[in-house]
Amino acid sequence: MKFKKLMAVLALLVLATLLVAADFADNHIPPVEAPDCEYGGKIKSIKALDELTVEFTMCKPDPAFPAKAAFTPFGIYPSEWLDANANADNQETLLSAPVGTGPFMLTEWARGDSITMSAFADYWGDAVPYDTLVFRWATEGAARLLELQSGTVDQITNLSPDDFATVQGDANLTFLPVANPNVLYLAMTNTFTPFDDVNVRQAIAMGIDRQRIVEFFFPEGSEVASHFTPCSIDNGCAGEEWYEFDAAAAKAMLADAGYPDGFETTIYYRDVFRGYLPEPGLVAVEFQTQLRDNLGIEADVVVMESGEFIDESTNGRLDGFYLLGWGADYPHPTNFLDFHFAASNPQFGDPHPEVYEVLETASQIGDPAAAFDLYAEANNALKELVPMVPIAHGASASATLATVENAHFRPFGAPLLGRVDPGKDTFVYMQNAEPISLFCQDETDGESLAPCQQIVETLLGYAIDSGEVVPELATGCTANADSTVWTCTLREGVVFHDGSALDAGDVIASWGAGIDAANPNHIGNTGAFEYYSYLFNGLMNLEE
Repeated sequence: MKFKKLMAVLALLVLATLLVAADFADNHIPPVEAPDCEYGGKIKSIKALDELTVEFTMCKPDPAFPAKAAFTPFGIYPSEWLDANANADNQETLLSAPVGTGPFMLTEWARGDSITMSAFADYWGDAVPYDTLVFRWATEGAARLLELQSGTVDQITNLSPDDFATVQGDANLTFLPVANPNVLYLAMTNTFTPFDDVNVRQAIAMGIDRQRIVEFFFPEGSEVASHFTPCSIDNGCAGEEWYEFDAAAAKAMLADAGYPDGFETTIYYRDVFRGYLPEPGLVAVEFQTQLRDNLGIEADVVVMESGEFIDESTNGRLDGFYLLGWGADYPHPTNFLDFHFAASNPQFGDPHPEVYEVLETASQIGDPAAAFDLYAEANNALKELVPMVPIAHGASASATLATVENAHFRPFGAPLLGRVDPGKDTFVYMQNAEPISLFCQDETDGESLAPCQQIVETLLGYAIDSGEVVPELATGCTANADSTVWTCTLREGVVFHDGSALDAGDVIASWGAGIDAANPNHIGNTGAFEYYSYLFNGLMNLEE
């Protein structure tokens, strides 16, 4: 009798647990979903199976989902915080005062000067070995190095190539080579004349001496780009190599296209030092000189404010050339190719189905060898269509004080500064520029993503020394046989900076705010939510 009673009690407990889970999922967390898959995107729905389990149902297989879910823009915020601040009245709080689960919580953003964070006492992971993290910025590499040498900062990003030897020879400093795959490209938008003519774009591709640019402006270890995606990424170099430099042939092609004397245009850039563009102003002038000397093209050089430049260039509104690049966010060709050449991306003007349709098929294949021919086809189409000219894969470096322990610069993702030990109460990190905003669901620049990384965490993460995907807020995400359903199990006992506990509702609210254009919280800085749109083939419930 006692055994039967015990079994009955256990059965009731199991039933109660199931009912609670069902109630939580059905009544407290409405799923995020598209009516069907006709909208063209990859995500069909996101729903809670229980308080700590989230299921992503895909319209198409997505074997790269874990690598995407580990990237900073897919960070998790408290649902109540999003509800309160993702609106016109409180947008400034949304953009400048994020709440997350990370090792640091925001203390102050002194615009134009610094961002201060304090260690989060209730952090679920390893305790931070210091109290205060400060982000500062300076556009000039020499200025950043001077501050490091004087000890006013502890780590600097994007060391100027001219200063590599100085740092390597200074016993008080540590040189940190950055193994992040990247590309610098010269871009054009095909909705503006004369860039609407593929023959003009091909002539430009052939008329740029890319080797000269790498030799004169990039540090040792940099390479002329044979493809848009670096060869260190699987299938990055599939297909034909880029055009060889031939000024005479390029000028003849431009003449055949109707421009025997060239044309007048503009070269736009932002004065922000990046690993893929170590000397922005000098490189812009070099392009100006080459275009004039090799092709007869007269181009004015125009520098733009960083936020405006990113907004105008990525939305396809610049009517001339522009200098932009990309550093890998995760080790998969979708990061380079799907982001830039997706059907939903207006950056280069009218998108090319010869590229994006092939990429869509390739992205559904998990085995790199099986996808090789498709990526070769896509890269060959890019060479033929020339939406941009890939210039260089740049070597770069960071530097720290020698007293800093566990200093690092991850190949993928921003540094995890909670793991650094400066040997004192405050760690000062100096980067190239001030963040555009701290709501990184809707940002793409590294200067915004780096501070966000310290505050807001993702379901998964990247290993500190590789592109391996590791658990973060989720203990793991597992797929069904064809990668059309991904189930993520959340870590227990995680709390946000506001004291609320992490649960499946926060995941759905955060992803929903990004991927669902009809979501009331789909309010960011630009409203484009580019990583959600381009990496998942478009936003769901987007009105035509």
